[in-house]
Amino acid sequence: MWQRLILALLCVFATLVAAADAPSAPASAPAGDMRQRLAERLTSAEGQLKLSQPGARSPRERTSRQAPVKPAAKPVAKPWGYTGDGAPERWGELSPDYRLCAIGTRQSPIDLRDTLKVDQEPIEFDYRPSGFSVLDTGQTLLVTPEAGSSIRVGQRRYELRAIEARMPAEMRVNGQRYDMALHLLHRDTEGRLAMLALLLQRGEQDQPVLQRFWNHLPLEKHQTVAVPGPVDFAALLPTERGYFSFMGSLTTPPCTEGVLWLVMRQPLSVSSQQLAVMQRLYPMNARPVQPASGRLIKESF
Repeated sequence: MWQRLILALLCVFATLVAAADAPSAPASAPAGDMRQRLAERLTSAEGQLKLSQPGARSPRERTSRQAPVKPAAKPVAKPWGYTGDGAPERWGELSPDYRLCAIGTRQSPIDLRDTLKVDQEPIEFDYRPSGFSVLDTGQTLLVTPEAGSSIRVGQRRYELRAIEARMPAEMRVNGQRYDMALHLLHRDTEGRLAMLALLLQRGEQDQPVLQRFWNHLPLEKHQTVAVPGPVDFAALLPTERGYFSFMGSLTTPPCTEGVLWLVMRQPLSVSSQQLAVMQRLYPMNARPVQPASGRLIKESF
């Protein structure tokens, strides 16, 4: 009832306004023009009345509510590598996910010097013969063993998840760089990472397990070759089990920190022919040495 009363009053008001405007209008102005102006005022008045009602929304509000806002697309990471625009010094610029590569304070690799020699607990190896697969990732050769092999460091057990090849070795020891390295990535049940690094240098004989990997190289990049095996991963280890330990990061994007590094002190001997295979495929896939930033580096007696 009250809505009709307000609408009637608005109509009277619009009529009075039209009458007040009439003297200023030209005498020859058609009555239709006046009715048109009156209709426009009346329509505007009705619109204002509707907007005054509870829950009423303007056309602009209705449009904004009806059109859902799409979330901003996540930037696509640019390809990383070891030369050109994707080189290590630019990894932090390629994706927001890679920022640690540029601003991290515990990055790897490092030069293992000024070590603290202590009686470190021996690494307990439980490497079991199994099958494996070999993948050419486009940045390195990646070996994935079947589940079952692990190491124990202190109270933590880490399962062997992958093996990657690097040329030359990324870790240095008192400034010395080795010809090649294998990085054995381990993970525990809580997601903590431990990286075991094996240093390789040129010698007279083949390394038997490495040769098994080389025998099953994929013919194309991004291709995987599955090998039923078994291969004895324990045969990769040096006879002397002293090691360096420190906290660092992954040496590839996203450069995740909080990685326990275990670098075996005794290098493995590999033949020139085995090194030539890696040289042919990836002659340089090593990240430059990063600042140690005062980190504690332990070395076994």
